[in-house]
Amino acid sequence: MTQVRPMRADARRNYQRLLEVAAEAFAEHGENASLDDIAKRAGVGSGTLYRHFPNRRALLEAAYTDRMAALAARADELAAELAPGEALVAWLTELAVGTVQVRGLKALLGSAVTDGDSAAVTVCAASIKGAAARLVAAAQGAGALRGDIDSVDVLRLAHGVVSASELADGQDRHIRRYLSLLMEGLRV
Repeated sequence: MTQVRPMRADARRNYQRLLEVAAEAFAEHGENASLDDIAKRAGVGSGTLYRHFPNRRALLEAAYTDRMAALAARADELAAELAPGEALVAWLTELAVGTVQVRGLKALLGSAVTDGDSAAVTVCAASIKGAAARLVAAAQGAGALRGDIDSVDVLRLAHGVVSASELADGQDRHIRRYLSLLMEGLRV
């Protein structure tokens, strides 16, 4: 068995600084923010960035793991507070609004609904898929959602709602309108 050495203090600081700067850069410029610029803004070399994060997806995932976990946990909070159909709509609204507000999240939502790519089954994708599956099953059990819909369908459609609202101007009112139209089509 290989023993994992703990990270040195300076390496931990660099790692944390890279995550902070990456989250800011992805929020400002989306998933295609310059990795070299992120390294420079964090005060490290590109080699240090790639030593911690072998590719863009790994950095994006690490920068937003906590945010995606919070969105997944929010599904359970809403499920405890609202009727199943209402909880699903409320969660999809929060997911879509968060995805528009923090531009890098759209790529992670997209990875959560990609078929056949094992690299797309990340911690973020798994938490969002799990949350969606719980809410969809509860809504179906309550008769608020068609039985021929699965959670990946709902997440893909939510991704489409985000794209449509961005085309309009990215305002919450568009998200709410498009989600309302979507849910009308998914009801029993």
